[in-house]
Amino acid sequence: MSPDWQYQLRVNLSEAAAALARQNPFDEKLAPLPQILARHGATLKNQYAAFADYCAEAERNGVEAYPLYRWTKSVVEDPAKQAKYALVFTLYVDGEEVYAKGRADALEADLQPLVGGGTITTLARHDTNPANNPQPPAGLR
Repeated sequence: MSPDWQYQLRVNLSEAAAALARQNPFDEKLAPLPQILARHGATLKNQYAAFADYCAEAERNGVEAYPLYRWTKSVVEDPAKQAKYALVFTLYVDGEEVYAKGRADALEADLQPLVGGGTITTLARHDTNPANNPQPPAGLR
């Protein structure tokens, strides 16, 4: 029997939509995105902000306890990656970073029609299977 992986959805937003979403993810100019998210108990978290938050937490609590600190810090300090991740948003469902397949499927189905329509440029699904997740470069572990 295969393990029950958990899933996470991420969206890339257009520059204009990302700027709005970073300030107010419920801005009516982002419609219908906020309404879809509300139906699923989902919220947006900007990926660059998540990386910066992780680094700040590690620095407060001792970086040795945070195995991805060096890798994440290199992203936070790289202007090209700052620009890239300023457009990427992770979707949390009921406050959870990863969630059951059924929840991911339903949310993805409702978001799919928005892809390419001016707000969402791409929609991606990630899972908790370690084989599908990148590892930090050797020099940043």
